[in-house]
Parts: sequence; C-alpha cells; structure tokens
Amino acid sequence: MHIPENYLSPATCAVMTAAMVPVWVHAVKKVKEELPKEKITMIGVGSAFSFISMMFNIPLPGGTTGHAVGGTLIAAVLGPEAACIAVSVALFIQALLFGDGGILSFGANCFNMAFAMPFLGYFIYKILIKAFSKNDVPSVSNKVIAAGVGSYAGINIAALLAAFEFGIQPYLFHNEAGQALYCPYGLNISIPSMMIGHLTIFGLAEVIFTVAVLTFICKMSPAIMENTAENKISKKEVFSVSALLAALVALVPLGLIAEGTAWGEWGAEEIAEIETNGTALGYTPSGLANGWSLESIIPDYSMNGVPDILAYILSAVIGIGILVILFRIISSFKKAK
Repeated sequence: MHIPENYLSPATCAVMTAAMVPVWVHAVKKVKEELPKEKITMIGVGSAFSFISMMFNIPLPGGTTGHAVGGTLIAAVLGPEAACIAVSVALFIQALLFGDGGILSFGANCFNMAFAMPFLGYFIYKILIKAFSKNDVPSVSNKVIAAGVGSYAGINIAALLAAFEFGIQPYLFHNEAGQALYCPYGLNISIPSMMIGHLTIFGLAEVIFTVAVLTFICKMSPAIMENTAENKISKKEVFSVSALLAALVALVPLGLIAEGTAWGEWGAEEIAEIETNGTALGYTPSGLANGWSLESIIPDYSMNGVPDILAYILSAVIGIGILVILFRIISSFKKAK
C-alpha cells in the first residue's frame, strides 16, 4: 500500500500533502493538550508496532504481497490523533531510510494510512464499544471485537483511497500518444487489484494483528489504555510490551518468505513487463522513469555483505530504536501534570 516515488504526479503529491497539513496540526495540538507525558513516549512504541507490522509481507496468489499497518490498533490504545502521528513518523522513517514508499508521495501515504485508516477505524471502534457496553465498563472482549471490526474497515478504506490515487493518474496525466506519464493503470484496474487482496487476506492480517496485540496489551499492560496521568504505567507493563516487540523482531524474517512485489510498487525498470489481464504494459511511463528519487541509506531493508535475514532483523531494530528514542526525546519537553 506504500505508494512509491513518481507513481503520482507532483501535483497530486502536493494536493495530498496539503490535505494532510491541517490533520497533522490538529493531531499534534490534541496530543499536546490531552496526552500525559508518559503516554507521549508510548506513541513511539505504537509507531514501532506499526513499523514492524509493515515488515511482515504476506503473499497473495498471482505474485503480489501486502501487510498489516496497525493504525486502528494504536487509535484504540492512544486515540486517533496519536495514531496519526505514530503511523506518519513510521512511514517517514520507512521512506527516508529504507526506500519503502516515496518522499514526494509521503503526504498521500499518510492520508491513506495515518489519517483515513485510524480515524475511520476508531470511529467504528467507539460506536461498537458504545453499542456493546451501553452504560457498563467495556470488557476486554468487547474492545477486541470492536477494534477488529474497525481495523478491517480502516485498512480497506486506506486501500481504496490508494487505488483511487493510482487510478486517476492516466486520465489526468498522459502524453500526446495517450501513454500515461505516471501510474499507467486506470480505476478499472487499480480498484480491483488493490481491493481483492485487502478485502480478503490483507484485511484478515490487519484484524489478526490488531486483535492479538490489543488482547496482549489489555491483559498485560492495561494502564496503557488509560490516557490519564493518574494511571501510571508500571515497569512490569513496559517490560511486557517491550518483550512483545522483541518477539516480533525475532520473527520478522518471516516477511522475507513472501516473493513478489506489492501491487503498484514495481520499479521503473520492471513495470513495462508487468502483465495485466495477460498483456504486458509494453512501455515505461516517462514521469516514472525520469522522476525524482532519493538514494535511501538501507534500500529495501538490505545491507551490502550482510545476509538478508540478518539485514532484515537489523533494519527492524534500527527502525524501532529510532522511533522509540525520538518520542522519548519529544516527551522530555512536556512537563508532567
């Protein structure tokens, strides 16, 4: 679901980034006003969960792959504004250091995965919690079911938005010969290609990840679910969540098993040979071939001279470390209430 560099026109990227600016401003203001100091640190942990969930690539028949995101999970724990910040920063680290998603398309990726996904998922989560619990305190099972349903809706709205952004490109931006300048696949191809996988396998993966992690947090670290300064997070709870993250890092090489590339994330050198409905595209869109790109430090989570499995694990450790440390530094500037 990560839109790569040059699949969207610069104009589209500018519009999507502009649309995200007020969302980021609102999210930062809301978190600053309402979240206690220690919960700001937990945004980094939520961002780490999102980062690592996106490294578990899942194969789909036909050679494409996908992954969970964790946006609704973070929203259920810390609120949608915190989730927006957490996923946005995870996406930025992925794009900047690992070349996973584009820098120019960063705003579009955030709109889909850091805005639409957690806010819709949280909206459904709150409606279901209210319906399940009425005047009672919601049970763990109620929270988990509500978050699971919300996460399924969240990842699919994100996929639909990405499909739309991909699909409008050939209609709006093409040369005199009718060849697309950026993404060459119209809505008739982009929507089913994106939605089939997300309505089935990838949506299920999002639900499983959300349900499993939220159940763990509710039982092992319940104070994290309370956004008040009075509910202190104990060292035991911090250790439990850290242990879960460490376990996911150890398992992250499973993401290498999936062969192929996610739909819409092919490189400029291979897109001409990609077959759709049995026919290869036959050309490389000029905007995609000649567009701007940034040389990432650890491209595709690989390192020269390092075995793929070890490089993947090291990439997970580096990404998680940066996210946790970054939000710990940010939290240090907030005065404890």
